[in-house]
Amino acid sequence: MNCTEYHYLGAHQVTVDGVQGVRFAVWAPNASEVCVINDGNGWAHGGFYLNGSDSGVWSGFVPGMPVGSAYKYSLRTRDGSIIEKADPYAFAAELPPKTASIVTDLSHFQWQDQDWMDRRRSFDWQHNPVSIYEVHLGSWKRPWDGRRYHSYAELARMLVEYCQEMGFTHVELMPVTEFPFDGSWGYQATGYFAPTSRFGSPYDFQQFVDYCHQHGLGVIIDWVPAHFPTDPHALGRFDGTALYEHADPRQGYHPDWDTYIFNFGRNEVRNFLLSSARFWCDVYHIDGLRVDAVASMLYLDYSRQPGHWIPNQHGGRENLEAIRFLQDFNGMVHGEFPGVMTLAEESTSWGGVSRPV
Repeated sequence: MNCTEYHYLGAHQVTVDGVQGVRFAVWAPNASEVCVINDGNGWAHGGFYLNGSDSGVWSGFVPGMPVGSAYKYSLRTRDGSIIEKADPYAFAAELPPKTASIVTDLSHFQWQDQDWMDRRRSFDWQHNPVSIYEVHLGSWKRPWDGRRYHSYAELARMLVEYCQEMGFTHVELMPVTEFPFDGSWGYQATGYFAPTSRFGSPYDFQQFVDYCHQHGLGVIIDWVPAHFPTDPHALGRFDGTALYEHADPRQGYHPDWDTYIFNFGRNEVRNFLLSSARFWCDVYHIDGLRVDAVASMLYLDYSRQPGHWIPNQHGGRENLEAIRFLQDFNGMVHGEFPGVMTLAEESTSWGGVSRPV
């Protein structure tokens, strides 16, 4: 189990032999070519080729590429087709409807929330009162000056004031992981390591959390490891094959939501999701992860008719691979980040969901 992949996959600013640039790394084991495309090569396949490896990770160094540059991966599939994908490990993305990833450096923010973090480590949230205010940042309040959204900074000030007045201990943000479709409220994510650009930059979101913590307000985010959208720039058929999802639609496609279902039995997929969970706790000091759509993860026949699902190895309906993933997720979060909460949106009577880890 590797939960720190965001340290080396994706785009990272580095210096090689005195030359500053960006190191790229992406998992695409079934691609025959992978290159980085951006303004520098006219967004055409063939500019900056990456080197393949036995692990399926393609990597390379692009000199002179500054922070803030937009980019995508261009992949040649087994049948010779060219597809363009956003970076699964990107730390930022363009404002929708644009879909490119953004080279981002997250290392320079100076946190001022040490008192909060110290108190959190010893806080027993299972035996102390917690009052949570859930909010959708895009519609909670709208600006009067013609802008579509308030900024992270504006929202932090307003939410702290409101939550303090109403006696809430935590604010729970409906998904802020980058997403293409406003109508999904964020529950169909494409950027599992990128706060949505609708309200500002990753630096602005760090400031949002820091401001909340300095004023005694915890921050929980809704996190969606159950499924992901079918948008062509996203994770689906990433290298021309079913990589993050199951190939068989009876396991890998959710007909109700028109989304792909993660293949929890694949080590690389589990590591991707566990790294995402760790990333938000590590880089953004998040105080809790509320896991969405748990019921759809637990049951192989969730919202399916007979003959439209595949039983597990014992002939049952339980998704054993998803159960193992959720156990690993809880063990990792509580083991590495004492005081961080994990919560489940679970709509069935599965036993032990709220049992302490």
